Amino acid sequence: MISNQILQSTIDGLKGIARVDICVMDADGKPVAYTSDMSGIGKAAAEFAKSPADSQEIQGYQFFKVYDEQQLEYVLVIAGGEDVYTIGKMSAFQIQNLMVAYKERFDKDNFIKNLLLDNLLLVDIYSRAKKLHIQMDVSRVVMIVESENGKDNNALELVRAYFGSNGKDFVTAVDENNVIVVKDLSESDNGKEIDKAARGLCAALQKEGLKGVHIAYGTVIKEIKEVSRSYKEAKMALDVGRIFFDERDVIAYSALGIGRLIYQLPIPLCKMFIREIFGGKSPDEFDEETLTTIHKFFENSLNVSETSRQLFIHRNTLVYRLDKLQKSTGLDLRVFEDAITFKIALMVVKYMKYMENFEF
Repeated sequence: MISNQILQSTIDGLKGIARVDICVMDADGKPVAYTSDMSGIGKAAAEFAKSPADSQEIQGYQFFKVYDEQQLEYVLVIAGGEDVYTIGKMSAFQIQNLMVAYKERFDKDNFIKNLLLDNLLLVDIYSRAKKLHIQMDVSRVVMIVESENGKDNNALELVRAYFGSNGKDFVTAVDENNVIVVKDLSESDNGKEIDKAARGLCAALQKEGLKGVHIAYGTVIKEIKEVSRSYKEAKMALDVGRIFFDERDVIAYSALGIGRLIYQLPIPLCKMFIREIFGGKSPDEFDEETLTTIHKFFENSLNVSETSRQLFIHRNTLVYRLDKLQKSTGLDLRVFEDAITFKIALMVVKYMKYMENFEF
């Protein structure tokens, strides 16, 4: 079904060309879109819809029927003028073609949604893809676009406008909050090109005024049957990115690192790990100065000299802080294994806090 907005835009354009007033009514004679109010002939339109005629002149208006697979969909009414019959037939033909195009788009959209959600059997995937003229063995990647108040903004239409109607990229939504892009890739596209495309989309949406835009994408798949896998990876990347990489606008599944493993740990196991390493204390309960020192030390790959320089403190002061931390936790961040343990512990605590807030 064509949206009323598209119908209105179409007949406005037709009026601009033919200079006649046009009204599109449903089979009951109710106006759907019009360039001039013709509600007074609604009864005549309803009676015409029941008649066997495909076109008819009534009360100085020319009536036409518009079908969707032999089912009456609209009654098109043209106000009197020169060549009104020809104009009416051309207008009906235009609306007919719009319905075909939108139906094909709906069928493709429905297919992609079921493909993403793993709702299709393998035999159905190939048969429907062939029927819809969708290539089955090209490289693709799935992107998920998230923005604040996703269901209240026009993110879906903005993303569709960005990618255009090239027939290769598919843009859809399986829930109210996120937009999904199944992007067609060329043979030369690599990780950098995909990241560049995602950042370009992010910048374009931010320029349009969307807030809190985050884009996550999965790994490249070679066959259409694997689209759901790339979607699941992108979904995980979005969740993990929200926990551990909230400062990033774009996140790839391949860049999640250890965060991907922590995300799949059960909460009881996380609590047991923290308890065994730190006793009854949590590693994020240290004072702000200590936490800043720890994070900066990790940022500089455990380099004491560079960390002290960036913190504007003497090297001995940094050593004192690290010694103090070692006494309270038993972990020396200058030792690689201890540093890894502490880093993982910080990430585990962050994950647990996120899950606790998520539950509420």
